[in-house]
Amino acid sequence: MFVGSVARAAWLGGMIEDGSIDVLALMQPQQQNQVAMMANNRGFRVDRDEIEQTEELDLVPLTWVDEEGDVRVYVLVASNALYARMFATARTIELYTREIRVPAAEDLALLLSMSDELDDVRVLAAGESFDRSAFNEKLVSIGLRERVL
Repeated sequence: MFVGSVARAAWLGGMIEDGSIDVLALMQPQQQNQVAMMANNRGFRVDRDEIEQTEELDLVPLTWVDEEGDVRVYVLVASNALYARMFATARTIELYTREIRVPAAEDLALLLSMSDELDDVRVLAAGESFDRSAFNEKLVSIGLRERVL
């Protein structure tokens, strides 16, 4: 599932001109090394030292090598219940003529809230399909009551 700037563009519009591509992968922690191996076999540059440094964060840093410029890709290994619920409620959205999976608006707002992207949170929350009570319940359940809308 795409998160970060890709999910933001899918929900709020706009271009993805630079920055990393953030991907949330639902898997068991022991599968983390397989991500790097498969990516390496498919043309990604994989730095083993970098992977070792980020292992405790359940993060797999990769680089897609392209003639137009390298693209940084971060795969977050989602092994906890919060991320599993995000997968369960993910949406399929068309972005640049491709169908991709992104978090539900409430889950993207949660991620943006944790990054202090409060203007984007307000825009998402103003959408007619946004479930404000579900969003607020999630915030309270993870100890972020002060961010309730």
